[in-house]
Amino acid sequence: MKIFIVTLGSRGDVQPYTALGRGLQAAGHTVTLCTSSSFESFVVDHGLRYGYMNDGIIKLMNSDIGREAMENMSNLWKGIKTACKLMKQAGPLQRQAISDSWDSAMQAHPDLILFHPKAFWAPHFAEALKVPVMLAFYLPMYAPTAEFPNIGFPRWKLGGWYNKLTYTLVLKLASLMGRKYIKEWRAAQNISHRSGADFMHNEEGNPIPILHGFSPHVIPPPSDWPDYITTTGYWFLDRQEAWTPSPALQEFLQAGAPTVYVGFGSVSGRHPKRLADIVVESLRQANVRGVLASGWGGLDAGDLPDSIIHIDQAPHDWLFPQMAAVAHHGGAGTTAAGLRAGRPTIVCPFFGDQPFWGRRVHALGVGVEPIPQKKLTVEKLTAAICEAATNPTIRRNAEALGEKIRREDGIGHAVSFIEQYTKKR
Repeated sequence: MKIFIVTLGSRGDVQPYTALGRGLQAAGHTVTLCTSSSFESFVVDHGLRYGYMNDGIIKLMNSDIGREAMENMSNLWKGIKTACKLMKQAGPLQRQAISDSWDSAMQAHPDLILFHPKAFWAPHFAEALKVPVMLAFYLPMYAPTAEFPNIGFPRWKLGGWYNKLTYTLVLKLASLMGRKYIKEWRAAQNISHRSGADFMHNEEGNPIPILHGFSPHVIPPPSDWPDYITTTGYWFLDRQEAWTPSPALQEFLQAGAPTVYVGFGSVSGRHPKRLADIVVESLRQANVRGVLASGWGGLDAGDLPDSIIHIDQAPHDWLFPQMAAVAHHGGAGTTAAGLRAGRPTIVCPFFGDQPFWGRRVHALGVGVEPIPQKKLTVEKLTAAICEAATNPTIRRNAEALGEKIRREDGIGHAVSFIEQYTKKR
């Protein structure tokens, strides 16, 4: 099959699809991954065909207004307000992203389309091309269940009706935000407008299959999910063979003393120096050594003591197993890497799904209670580091969960589900 994957966002929104694409390609399929041009070399370096999409939305999210907006997205309602604030600037960029990815889809001539929900236009492409489409995502946001509410809603004990309603509200909101641009695109393609349709149902009103790229040991599938919704396990992209650590990092880790990783990925906020100061002092007070990763957020480490080393980045599958604990922002991919490594986790979330992953880590007993970035202090982070690095129960729980995740074959299960689904059509 020729498979077209479309995603949009930061590296955390691209990397799992690259891993899935590699798995599909290894199974004999031809894969084109369409995403922002910032990731073209990343996609190509991993052996996949690249489908062009401009990087205007990425640049907007990394601008001052974008970072300010992300800092305010600590819950669903603030997120809605923030999204409305950005829509005026994001609208033309969204229109161009749809146009670019349509051109890429036309060039790919796919037999199947897989999509991240940020690329909500993908089901409309599938309709135009008369091919099947499937949502591939690492969160259970679009799979309604009566057993628990959507991730941005309070866990009120109101029953199944409330839980299901939260999914309906999220889907309606997501569909409304892009409806204008989809209507324009459909008109340009001479496709009649779908009145009241959303991106989780096809033109006949039937639900689109959902492929969940997370571990069932981390989020157990609810009993009321139908068979067109599956949980495969994580889609990990392991390091390339050629990667080696710097001599300084290798020497630092070989010292053998307990070491804690701290990194906040691409979203260190508007005040990275403040965060770095808190982290450095917390590591000092906790009397542990630290690996301080700046990542894409440009975390400003300043002058560091000998007990802390600063790195731009390192493959998590290589670094995390060597840590006593890992502290991070709670991105889906970083959380998954820490859990697979079997390391106790400290989540300091900024926004979006990060608080959800922080709560899951704590509920599973593999980490401490999350500390929101706006409430992060030296005292709180020091206490969290001490607890995560020394609590034997947390350590045992983390090691046990890590063993379960390492036994999974998330990509293999995903490939099998995709192949079986397409054979039925």
